[in-house]
Parts: sequence; C-alpha cells; structure tokens
Amino acid sequence: MKILDEIANYFKEIGEIALFAKRFFKEAFKRPFERKEFIRQCFVIGYNSLFLVVVTGFIMGLVLTLQVRPTMQEFGAESFMPAMVGISIVREIGPVITALICAGKIGSSIGAELGSMKVTEQIDAMEVSGTNPFKYLVVTRIWATVFMLPMLVIAADAVGLFGSFLVENVKGAVSFKLFFNQVFENLSYGDLFPATIKSFFFGFVIGLVGCYKGYNSDKGTEGVGRAANSAVVLASLLLFIVDFIAVFIADIFYEI
Repeated sequence: MKILDEIANYFKEIGEIALFAKRFFKEAFKRPFERKEFIRQCFVIGYNSLFLVVVTGFIMGLVLTLQVRPTMQEFGAESFMPAMVGISIVREIGPVITALICAGKIGSSIGAELGSMKVTEQIDAMEVSGTNPFKYLVVTRIWATVFMLPMLVIAADAVGLFGSFLVENVKGAVSFKLFFNQVFENLSYGDLFPATIKSFFFGFVIGLVGCYKGYNSDKGTEGVGRAANSAVVLASLLLFIVDFIAVFIADIFYEI
C-alpha cells in the first residue's frame, strides 16, 4: 500500500506541475514584462554556472577520449576518434551532462531561494503591495533558464572538444586543424539542431521544477531544504524523460 500511495502522490505532483506550467504560459506573455529582473536572472544563472559547466565539459572530453582511445586502437580505428567524440559530445553527452549539472546547481538554488521567500512571507508581502510575485519571481527565472542553458551547453561542448583534442595531440600527435576539421566534417545539422532544441526544453524543465518546489514549499526551514533537494531529484528524472522523447522523435526524422 505504501508503494501505491507513493505512485499516486507522484502522479498528483506531476499534475500540479502541469497546472503550474499552464499558469506560467498564461502569465509569460502578458504585460508588463520584468525585463530588469530577467536580465539579472540570466546573469545569475548563466555566469555563476559557467565555471562549473566549463570544468565539467573539459574533464568530460578528457575522460571520454582516454577511455575510448585504447578500444579504437585495437580495431585500428583511432583516426575516427575526432568524429566519434564530436558526435557523442554534441548529440548527447554534452547536453545531458550539462543539464544534470545545472539541475543540481540552478534547480536547488531556485528552490531554496523561493522556498526561503515563502517561509519568510516575502511572497505574501509582494501580493499585498500589488506586485505579481508569480510574474516577477517565477516567469523571469524560467525564461532565464530556457535561454541560458543552450549557451551553457555550447560552452561545455566547445571545451569538451578542446579537452579531447589535447589528449589526441599528446597521444597521437594530431594537430588542432586536423582534429577540428574531422569533427566538423562529420557533424551535420541533424546532429546540431535536435541537440540545441532539446537544450531549451531542458532549461524549461529545470526552471519549472525549481520554481514549483520553491513557490509551493512547506513552512519552516525543513521545508526549504526539502524544496531544494526534491527540485534536484525531480528535475533530473524529468530530464531523462525529456531526453528519451527527444531522441525518439529525432530517430523518426532520421529514418524519414
């Protein structure tokens, strides 16, 4: 019975998130637009996450190349390393790993920030003062994650490819020009377009879940902690679901 209750609560929460998303789309295109707060959130979300994303992307490129290169050498296919690494990072590894990193950093940060504002009744004070707290706090943060995550993914992809090049340069004496010529020759719009599009959806999921958990957090400091923690867990789970749907749709277009 406990498992059934947990499943029921899970689907109930999914329904509540869907209603929260419906409210976002209802408010997102209405005037007035909180431009200053949106720009500030873009800076907070994008710039403050850049270092972590870049370091993760660089290590991702290094590790992927070091792990795969011996196997490619066994089959005499080390010349295909730049193409394989480029397609792997751009198509799947870069967007997914970056999104998971951002779910941990951005999702928990938004959940904790809005949760603390809920606990200290700052959101109620905004409503009393005539300000629309949903538009000011939620809409701006979700739009900021939607626009910033693809940029962070591009940065992670670029640095990851550079990390892979360093390994290839040391191990196989591959020049910078040769490495990146092979990478871009084997990449097509069919690789770049789906990866970019799903990055926007990843950003939407992270922002939506983080705002939902914080905006609806329980009273007390424990509620803030639960909001931050559950935002990371739920956002990570939904990212995998969105990624599966995106890959499934992309495969259909490849077959066509």
